[in-house]
Amino acid sequence: MRPRNVILSFIIGVVFALGLGLAGMTIPQKIVGFLDFGGHWDPTLLFVMGGATVVYAIAFRLIRRRERPLFADVLAVPTRRDIDARLIAGASLFGIGWGMGGFCPGPGLVGSVGLGSQTLLFVAGMTGGVVLYRIWDRAVNRVGARATSATASNG
Repeated sequence: MRPRNVILSFIIGVVFALGLGLAGMTIPQKIVGFLDFGGHWDPTLLFVMGGATVVYAIAFRLIRRRERPLFADVLAVPTRRDIDARLIAGASLFGIGWGMGGFCPGPGLVGSVGLGSQTLLFVAGMTGGVVLYRIWDRAVNRVGARATSATASNG
């Protein structure tokens, strides 16, 4: 990455972190309160998500009209639209972790600056999960590559 892009990424990260903090998304009770439909439901997360969706929808339309992005050569937009077991499993694990820990990854990282034991435990668990997934994914891809090359050489 070019130094300008690193600095810009840092500034964007700080603004994002400030927004999460101001919205109360680093407070696990807010998240758990939003997910507690049977008890004392806290709808404030709904307003945060709604506001973010509106800002994103407007910004994305404006960005798509540009010939090229300001700080990149091309606009990388995902093209996959299929829903498979891997996507469902990942989304389910994300939701379970979010509900159990009261954090999603961004607010968890932002909250870890305060060095609270609950937050640090969440971030450690999240990091461990990422590491375990990468080990598992590499192993599965190696096995798949061996099976493909064995089939090709036998065929």
